[in-house]
Order: sequence, then C-alpha cells, then structure tokens
Amino acid sequence: MSSHPRDRYDEVSHPAAEQAFAEAMASGRLHHGWMLCGPEGVGKAGFAYRAARRLLGAAADPARGPLGSAPEDPTNRLIAAQSHPDLMVLERVTEGSKARRTISVDQARELPGFFAKSPSRAQWRVAIVDSADDLNVNAANALLKILEEPPERGVLFLVAHSPGRLLPTIRSRCRRLTFPAWPVARLADLVQARMGLDEDQGRSAAEAAGGSPGRALALAGNEVAELDVLVRNWVERGPADMKSVIAAAESFRRAEAAPRFELLLDRLAAAARGRALEGGAGAAAWADLWSRIQSRSEQTAGLNLDRPDVLFSLMAELERVRRSAAC
Repeated sequence: MSSHPRDRYDEVSHPAAEQAFAEAMASGRLHHGWMLCGPEGVGKAGFAYRAARRLLGAAADPARGPLGSAPEDPTNRLIAAQSHPDLMVLERVTEGSKARRTISVDQARELPGFFAKSPSRAQWRVAIVDSADDLNVNAANALLKILEEPPERGVLFLVAHSPGRLLPTIRSRCRRLTFPAWPVARLADLVQARMGLDEDQGRSAAEAAGGSPGRALALAGNEVAELDVLVRNWVERGPADMKSVIAAAESFRRAEAAPRFELLLDRLAAAARGRALEGGAGAAAWADLWSRIQSRSEQTAGLNLDRPDVLFSLMAELERVRRSAAC
C-alpha cells in the first residue's frame, strides 16, 4: 500500500511547479488560492503537502528539491501526526480509512472559522482540499466564500483532477499550476528503479498507468508478478482451471479495474509474442493470437466493451491456439 502524501519527502514530481511556488513565496506576494490541476496520481497532493510544510515553517532542505524539507523537522513531525494547529485538510477519507462519497458542506464550513484565527505557530494558516472534485454543491459554495474574501495570512490548495467540473467562480479566483501526465519512458524508469522490475515489466506497468506515477507504482507493486504467474499458467496448461478465469473476470467488473485489465492483456500479448518468436509449427497461430489480443485491448478501451466477456472470449481463443500448436 502506498504511503499518504503527507508522509512523502523525497518525491519531486514536477520541479518547475515547485520552483514557481518557491519564487512566489520569496517575492512576498503569495496568492491566497492555488489550483493544482492534472490527472489523478501525478503528485498534486504531494506538492500541496511539500508547499504547506515550508509555509508552516519547516526549514528548507535543497537536497530534497525546491520545496524540500526533512522528516525530522519539528514542523513536519506535527504535520505527520496530523496535529499542526495551522493546517487543515479536507478529504473524503475518515477514520478507519472509510471514504465518504463527497466532501460535505459541514467540512467546508469549518474553513471560515479556521482562517478567521491568527496563525499560532507559523506565519501562515494553510488548508488543503484533496480533492476539490469531491466537493458537493453546497460545500463548493462554502469554499467560494473563502476565495471571495481571502484571509490575510491564509493559503488554500485545491487538488483538482477535473478542474472543468468546478465552479467558474472558484477557478477564476485561484492561481493554476498544471501537473502534466508523465511520459511512458519516465514512468518505466521510475517503476524499474523503485520496484526492481525488469525493463519489460516496468514498461507494461507504465503503459497501463495513463501517465500517473502513483498508478504505475500501484500496478507494479505486486500486479505485474501476479499477472505474469496467472498468464504463464494459462499459456502452459490452458485455462482449464475455470475457477482462476472466473475469479479474474469478476475482479475486472469494477470501473477502477480498467488499468489492471489492460495490464493483463499486455502480459497475455507478451506471452503470445514470446511463443510466436520461438518458431515451430504453432508460431503462426501464436502470432495471430498476439495480434488479436492487441486489437481486443484497443477495442475494450475505445468501445467500453465488457471486460469479463472479453477475457472469456480470449481464453477460448487461447485454448484453440494451444491445441492447434500441440498437433
């Protein structure tokens, strides 16, 4: 399980964004509202915590990037313990890691009272909304009041995966920092270095991650190795054990399972390609299966096909190829 952004100190996902914020801090003309935009998992919340640490008085640690600071800093210890009096965080996750469907208006209504108080330990009071996409309508209106009457020594960070869904009046009152998706090559390098995977596995996780380092690392955690074992069993022994096929198919019904399904098809295609390159009488059949898996992967993503149905269909094709290759 990946760590919470408040516990990360060495990830500098976007040095340019950090440098822009550091320069704004140094100028003495710091904007009161910052909208951090980009795909989910590209480091926006991590940036917010890095910036918050510095605003709340943590000593700079240039070795950790433009907004770097050390975990041992007293300010950071308070933030890590979620007990810094000048930091407020609005998020869906509650005690016990249960998640609400939205950030409620009751949570958002705590912001005016929070910013009405003077900083107690630092020069600033800081609030992080992770993510602003999770605000319900009433909560968004409550937050807008803060932006319309900005506090004198307050800074608000809005993590926004889909900024177009937010109220135009909220967007217009914030300075925007954009966090672009990572290119596949950079993601693959990250996954290989962090997870110790080989080049092929690292690129597979990167290609399925949609430009998100967080998603790439999550996929690469145990996913690649587990899926490789599953695919190897299917290719070598056939999908005769329908329990494993049914269990896999059921796990792909949820919307959030799409990246993992893409990764499975990628590993299955790689296995078919490997058999085709071995040559022999069945090489043409394996090469044809490799092509069909790639085509089916594109169709599933583009046409929103039912993933379990696609998997069952490919398992039938896999079994036919295995039998023809064995003849």
